[in-house]
Amino acid sequence: MSSRNPINIKASSTAERRSANPTTTSTRPRVPSGQGMENGSTTSHARKQSTGPKAGAGGERRTERREVREKETEIRRTRTRSPLKHSTESRVNARSRTEKPTHQERTSVSIGSTIRKTPEELQAPWEPQAVLIPHTTAPLASRISIPPLASTAPATHQPQPLNQLSLDAQETAIIEDLLFVFMGFEGQYIRFSDLYNPHDEKERLVGPQFRILPGLDPSLRDLTKSMLKMATHYIAVEACVEVLSREEYGSVNHSLCAAIRRLLKEYLTLMAQLEHQMLTNSSFTLHVLNLQTKPTSHMLFQLYTTGIELLEANGVLISEDSEDSADDTDGLEGILESLREGGNVGLTTKKICKGGSVLGLITKRLSSMSGDPAARSLLTTLLREASRPYMSMLNEWLHHGGIKDPHAEFLIKEQKSIKRERLDQDYTDEYWEKRYTMRDALVPPQLEGVKDKVLLAGKYLNVVRECGGVDISKVVQDVPTSFDDPRFQDNVNAAYAYANSSLFDLLLTTHALPARLRSLKHYFFLDRSDFFSYFLELGASELKKPARNVNIGKLQSLLDIVVRQPGSVAAEDPYKEDVKVKIDEIGLTNWLMNIVTVTGLDQDAANSGSISNYLAPASTAPVTDDSNITGFQALNFDYAMPFPLSLVVSRVTLTRYQLLFRYLLSLRHLETSLVECWGEQGKLGAWKHRSKNPRIEAWKRRAWTLRARMLVFVQQLLYYCTAEVIEPNWVSLMSRLKEEGKEDVKSKSKATEDGPSPQVKRTVDELMQDHVDFLATCLKECMLTNSKLLRINNKMMSTCTMFATFTQSLTRYLIVGDPELVDQVNAAQAAANGPTKAPSGASHRHSKSVSQQYVYDPQRIEKMFDMLIKYEDNFARHLKILLDTLNYLAATETVVFLSLCARLSSAGEGGFIDAAGEGAFGAN
Repeated sequence: MSSRNPINIKASSTAERRSANPTTTSTRPRVPSGQGMENGSTTSHARKQSTGPKAGAGGERRTERREVREKETEIRRTRTRSPLKHSTESRVNARSRTEKPTHQERTSVSIGSTIRKTPEELQAPWEPQAVLIPHTTAPLASRISIPPLASTAPATHQPQPLNQLSLDAQETAIIEDLLFVFMGFEGQYIRFSDLYNPHDEKERLVGPQFRILPGLDPSLRDLTKSMLKMATHYIAVEACVEVLSREEYGSVNHSLCAAIRRLLKEYLTLMAQLEHQMLTNSSFTLHVLNLQTKPTSHMLFQLYTTGIELLEANGVLISEDSEDSADDTDGLEGILESLREGGNVGLTTKKICKGGSVLGLITKRLSSMSGDPAARSLLTTLLREASRPYMSMLNEWLHHGGIKDPHAEFLIKEQKSIKRERLDQDYTDEYWEKRYTMRDALVPPQLEGVKDKVLLAGKYLNVVRECGGVDISKVVQDVPTSFDDPRFQDNVNAAYAYANSSLFDLLLTTHALPARLRSLKHYFFLDRSDFFSYFLELGASELKKPARNVNIGKLQSLLDIVVRQPGSVAAEDPYKEDVKVKIDEIGLTNWLMNIVTVTGLDQDAANSGSISNYLAPASTAPVTDDSNITGFQALNFDYAMPFPLSLVVSRVTLTRYQLLFRYLLSLRHLETSLVECWGEQGKLGAWKHRSKNPRIEAWKRRAWTLRARMLVFVQQLLYYCTAEVIEPNWVSLMSRLKEEGKEDVKSKSKATEDGPSPQVKRTVDELMQDHVDFLATCLKECMLTNSKLLRINNKMMSTCTMFATFTQSLTRYLIVGDPELVDQVNAAQAAANGPTKAPSGASHRHSKSVSQQYVYDPQRIEKMFDMLIKYEDNFARHLKILLDTLNYLAATETVVFLSLCARLSSAGEGGFIDAAGEGAFGAN
């Protein structure tokens, strides 16, 4: 491409015209005036030498010259506003100046001498210079400063008016100007509009408007104006490429800009070819130039409109709208992530369109321009090139389970602060749920239907990779590199199937997930719990203490002894070392109530933005007082689950196991207490003695009946929870695990025989969901998820526990209310304290506990009946409420409670019959 300097050409052409037409220049009045100036200058110089040291006169002359110089400068400025004037106007001005008085002639002589002496002060040269501008984050952005506008050039450098040129000369000049304008420079006759500021980035991104100097032929002007749109589009596209090439816009935008640069390079090659035709082909006209630039103009228009949409999506050309809530949320998560990692936080909320958003925008334009073959071909090329870095990240995620996304533009977001080392403290499944999340705003349309598969495939493969099952150094080959590859969907499906089967094999075979679940069942669901009964017997003295005084180390030693005892189920368990004893500070009922009463925000409430939505609800009063709970009520087990099994049995899942364990333990402990109560009553003489008072015998029978009803209630409830809730659901879960294991083996064999891309019937997420559903079902059917049932059940259990622990007091009341029994016990106590220590009707253990003489109280029988009636009424009333609630829930939620109602109704039988019997006994 040839270079030219329009300023130098103008100067040389002006000099040639002056030399070719000497008569015109000789008629200008400045020539004789110039001679006079020279004479005046010589005279003044001689006069200056002759006057010598007359400083005052010299100062006056210098002041006069300065004033004259300023006047001449103002005159020249007024003349430069209209530099091209007709020679006749010069002649008229010359005549008017020759007719001026002598004083003005002397003034002009003085002015001429001043101009001749200091021409550089009156006519400073116009020398624009190019400088380097500072670096930006766009590595290929131009660093050359923007040239000055042609309108700022001096009048002496302006071109010859178009109306003074012939039609052919006008066309030649306009063609030459158009070639410069097409490359982003101003021409001699085609210039930027007066409102355009090239130093304003937004104006460059929109593109300049051009103006044509007056005097051009109308036909040439109309054709030229229609062609100037291409120059506007080129300048705007070039500026857009420089903006989107900056680092913060991501690799997809960078790849798109690289593809546009290649098109602009071809565009400049076309300009060079057109210039060659202009210089060598005499038949090259403006119409020919218009026809040859039509396809290129259409291409630049498509690039221009695409660039404008991208800039608007990035908020560069328009103000931020209200549709960037997802970006704001993502930005907030990014700030929190940076704070967790200890980095600096840049509080910038600039809207960025990158990654999948860019691909979605191009895809949308491609669908809207499907009827234009040229535009469709161009946009297809842009989409193919822009998707290459995105596909590289996608293949790395699908086949290696890793993310290489320095600009946060991939559809999968990684929270690096969430690490697997914190899984033992993860009570919210944060690692699995939040370590890798979906950026819905950055999902391209091509991945919208398979985005869930993409997320799960990478998550599964990431787990396998962390366990050493993926060779990340292996380069992925023969995979699609763009969205238009026909193997694109097959690649995603095959990667998803491979990752799913690999993780299934890792969990079910390598790390023996079914065996781990059976181990959990033994310890937490008290399955074959012979070791646990022995553990409770050995640790009874420690577990009767308040929870804060329990020695956990002693209990752990006792548990280690019990699980290693030969012949027990736990002795053959290879995972018995992972079970640890734990003492909780909060009771089971309060713990469950805290879980049940937690209410979350729905999406509409969260989006409303009201501060009241985020205020914590007022804390409800605890159901029970946990300040003095015993070790039996606070005992719990913990289980150390290794990775990757900790993804299936997470801390949240293990908490569900612990809740069920504590509930079953409370039932087992209450059953044991009631059985011991029956044993104590059977051994003590006070209960075996047949009193002559029939009311006392009636009271005994009612006490025995109440204890039996309580024992039936607890045993039926324990049987229901274990045999009718946990066991059937457990069998169903294990059957699904076995089917998944068989399907995994079949899919692997089919993949090796028939090729890749097998059909995935079940996923690891479905397995994890099955496990969670199993525990959730057990909690619900064991009445641990309903606050009303929890309160009723707690009152029933408290009543039974108080009655079981009140046996010793009932025995003392029974002795005091029977005179024969008082004499017998006092005599036995006296004999026991004597030297012979003869045995008595009362047991030796009871005699030790009695340290004082019993006194007969005839009113004690009434008090005993009142106390027993309170226990009976309390138990019967709460049992009826429980049965009514279960019947209602069986009709509205789950029918499983019907079987529990049928079993618990047997515990309520006899209560009212006993009340009638008491009346009969009372009548007697």
